[in-house]
Amino acid sequence: MRRWAARRPALADTLPMTLRVYRKLSFAMVPLAPALIRSRLKQGKEDPERVGERRGLSLGTRPSGPLVWIHGASVGEVLAAAALIERLRALNLRILLTSGTVTSAAIVAKRFPPDIIHQYVPWDSPRYVARFLDHWRPSLALFIESDLWPNLILQASARRLPMVLINGRMSPRSFPRWRRARNTISALLGQFEVCLAQSATDAERFAALGARNVIVTGNLKLDVPAPPADPARLEKLMAMTRGRPVIVAASTHPGEEEILIETHRTLAGFFPGLLSVIVPRHPDRGNAVAGLVAASGLRFMQRSREELPAANTDIYIADTLGELGLFYRLAPIVFMGGSLVEHGGQNPIEAVKLGAAIVHGPHVFNFSDVYEALDKAGGARLAGHQEALVKQLGQLLADPAARDAAAANAARVVEQLGGALERTLAALEPYLMQLRIEMGAANA
Repeated sequence: MRRWAARRPALADTLPMTLRVYRKLSFAMVPLAPALIRSRLKQGKEDPERVGERRGLSLGTRPSGPLVWIHGASVGEVLAAAALIERLRALNLRILLTSGTVTSAAIVAKRFPPDIIHQYVPWDSPRYVARFLDHWRPSLALFIESDLWPNLILQASARRLPMVLINGRMSPRSFPRWRRARNTISALLGQFEVCLAQSATDAERFAALGARNVIVTGNLKLDVPAPPADPARLEKLMAMTRGRPVIVAASTHPGEEEILIETHRTLAGFFPGLLSVIVPRHPDRGNAVAGLVAASGLRFMQRSREELPAANTDIYIADTLGELGLFYRLAPIVFMGGSLVEHGGQNPIEAVKLGAAIVHGPHVFNFSDVYEALDKAGGARLAGHQEALVKQLGQLLADPAARDAAAANAARVVEQLGGALERTLAALEPYLMQLRIEMGAANA
């Protein structure tokens, strides 16, 4: 483990030209930070009370003892680490969790224990990164999937901080791009002592790009717990929708809502009282989705306005944060968004764990192994276009037995594919053992 080994030669002496140029440019861009901050604040992409964290400044105090730093880009990565974080907390380890989006910060505040320290990841300038690392002095760094910031990685390595890439994923789109810049990505991946990959394909890609000690541990997102739901809010929704057929379209993206609105219009002709719940991936798009529904002539209610679906509501727009657990419990059929457009699909595991039959579009490359297994086992259905979407949803609405069978098949697949959490913990055991030794020495 590098932190307890001899220091390596100065990184600047061994970096490829691309990274040397990047480091110089990222340092030179510091004077532009105030203008960037103002722009992002106007767009709602920064928290005005915490914007200093982007410059490596923090009002928080570093807790005593070993500190495990976990970094994920946004909501999906942060939630993927939830079960791992719980296991680390059970070892009495303190956790520093960084991410890059306002939405992910809100999810951490809503769904994680209060002792989890959340910080926005600093912008990748040498000065800001140095402030961050000097303040928090992490004992172990776990980077989730593939959010690799050069200065962050290189400066952590220079401090002999042990770094492990967990739940590593290299998408079919990213791999050929990085292969063309192999010297650059190899210099970054080479700083990680271990790379824990989601699949054999991901492992091969990481190894080809220069990662060391690559181990297939599986996808942590398969081991995430089912999302919570407030019982009182759930009962209100159940009371307002009782007796109606309900479909949830989860984590939708621009270009999908129009298709879903027309799909609802067609299905409502066969299933009177049908309610479609649209949950946009980004809640701030709620008004835009409402505009589309209004233009279609269908009736809608909007959750961000504290409205509940009425008896004549066609579309319920669930444009709030952290409430998917409510809607997965409300509907036995879930369309997973990000799959009718080339986004790559969204994670179906939480919906499966709450008993849903899954329908998805063709673009699911972010979770290709999961969807392939679900489709093969009859736990999910592919709809390549709107007509197919109408057909698949219609069949599930019309046949409760088929719907229940699909949900049961999906649950079996998820159980079979699970286990990534235990394999990840096993791979991390040498590092966790060292931290336990440090804790014991400090308490002696």
